[in-house]
Amino acid sequence: MAKRLQYRRLLCLVLLLGTAFAGLGYRLVDLQVLRHVELRAMAQLNTQREILLEPRRGDILDARGNQLATSVFVKTVAADPVLLGDCQAKVARVIAPLLELNEGELYNRLLPRTRVNDKGQTVTNRYVVLKRKVAVETWEKITEAMGRLTFTTNEVKLSPKSFGQFCRDLRAKAVFTDPINDQKRVYPNTNLAAHVLGFVGMDERDVNGTKILETTGKDGIESTLNSKLAGVRGWRMTETDSKQRELVALRDQDVEARDGLNVVLTIDSVIQNMLETALAGAMKEHTPISISGIAVRPRTGEILALATLPTFDPNNPGSASPDARRNRVISDLIEPGSTFKIVVVSGALNDSVVTLNDQFDCENGAFSFAGRVLHDHERYGVLSVERIITKSSNIGAAKIGIKLGPDRLFNHICDFGFGQRTGIPLPGEVRGISYAPKDWSKVTIAQIPMGHGICVTRLQMTMAMCAIANNGALMRPMLVDRLEDREGRTVVKYAPQKVRNVITPQAAGLMRTALKTVVTSEGTAAKAALENYSVAGKTGTAQKVENGQYVKGKYISSFIGFFPADNPELCISIVMDEPKNGYYGGLTAAPVFKEVAERAGNYLNIRPDLKDFQPSTSATIAAAPDRPIRTVAARPLNHQ
Repeated sequence: MAKRLQYRRLLCLVLLLGTAFAGLGYRLVDLQVLRHVELRAMAQLNTQREILLEPRRGDILDARGNQLATSVFVKTVAADPVLLGDCQAKVARVIAPLLELNEGELYNRLLPRTRVNDKGQTVTNRYVVLKRKVAVETWEKITEAMGRLTFTTNEVKLSPKSFGQFCRDLRAKAVFTDPINDQKRVYPNTNLAAHVLGFVGMDERDVNGTKILETTGKDGIESTLNSKLAGVRGWRMTETDSKQRELVALRDQDVEARDGLNVVLTIDSVIQNMLETALAGAMKEHTPISISGIAVRPRTGEILALATLPTFDPNNPGSASPDARRNRVISDLIEPGSTFKIVVVSGALNDSVVTLNDQFDCENGAFSFAGRVLHDHERYGVLSVERIITKSSNIGAAKIGIKLGPDRLFNHICDFGFGQRTGIPLPGEVRGISYAPKDWSKVTIAQIPMGHGICVTRLQMTMAMCAIANNGALMRPMLVDRLEDREGRTVVKYAPQKVRNVITPQAAGLMRTALKTVVTSEGTAAKAALENYSVAGKTGTAQKVENGQYVKGKYISSFIGFFPADNPELCISIVMDEPKNGYYGGLTAAPVFKEVAERAGNYLNIRPDLKDFQPSTSATIAAAPDRPIRTVAARPLNHQ
């Protein structure tokens, strides 16, 4: 009986052990076979790390290699609140001035906070970002300041052995930086060429399930050529130990980032500075809403300078209003006024509809047409075509347009590029407004030749003048010369592009002859005359349209000219929106042209073509400013 009981007990023990071993075996099969892939992936998540390597964003350089935009490596400063113990106040007091942060806000950020993770566990946040884009020099100062911190046992309330380790960890590990450097975009010349360069911002992207912040161009060249500037991201697959330190020997993949390309512009920072300085002076003198300027090589379409005021600092674009950040040169529409006379007159010369010597009766300053009365600023009688340009006669230009006819006039408008984007590599360019003849009213054929009833951009008007300077060849505006790698090797070289021939070289030559008279004492822009160079150009003073009506006392004033007149090297456009203390283009914009042209001509070593030229001393009195566009009982086209 006793033996039977022993056998039963032994059997139970065997069954129990067998069951246990069977369970262990099943568990082993489950872990090693059935859930092998799942558990291996979980283990890799605990030890393997994929580190994204950001490429260095390319620089933006001017035509002579001067930096206009560059990137510097910066740090992301973070903290581990757990290692700070109860010393948040002391640490905040030391590093807040270095980080340029409010001490109270920094103190609150350094306090430890708990949260419940996905597994239902309560954990303490051990990673708090204090500030991004911190200069390396600033981080070095923070490291020094943290190393000098001293504490007492009363502050920390730990045993002597634990106190020493706590102090060491706090000084060396409590405030740290991310292992991968960040970048900060820097514009060394602050607001120089701001509307050309644009600015950058941070966008959040999902990369393999990880949210990352990346630098992205938001405007200007930074936006247009963002893919070229940004480069290609690299990555590193590696393993870490329990303290998240990389085990270099177990590094699996290490693909270096490919830096972005440098963009070399046609902009010359010296001429850009000359233009912006002159615009700032005119802004102070005439207090317009805005003032814009462009300097272009007519033969190639290369833009040497482009500016509009008010402007902004790309280093801190958020401090400026959206209005100041808008590039008015390509995004704002204006009625061009008398500068548009170059289109109708050159078209009529090209089609042999008129010659420079043909005479037109300017009706003593009042011309009734299609139920409207058009006016000149003087009571002109009979004027030749050349004198119509010299005096900027509205009535003379209208009669030339009527003789040319709506279809041919519209064809020339299209050929010169109006109603189309120029193709400049900047975001925000608009087409302008140019209606087909079927949508014209009866008076439109007389209004458009005066720059009335059509809307253009400042750049379109400048490129049209450049076409006349370039023997009738319209060029695409060129802003980027080439792309280079980090070693300065050219990767892509851009060449000037001709859009089309808009008029014949003969017609362009005749037009230049007429435009040269504009800057004489007989013309509307005597103040644009240069001492050493002959100048050809045209003034414009257009009454502004608001809510479909022309507003008395508000004008767009402009002057566009090029020099030397018969061998043009540079075309410069100046446009003011609502200038004060005078508003005629010849009295407001022309002097700004002269200031920029004289300095740029000397800087570029343009050979003078005048030897004994003496500007008229009676320029101010003799100048006959072109009259702002005005009609009696006329309603403007309803621009959509």
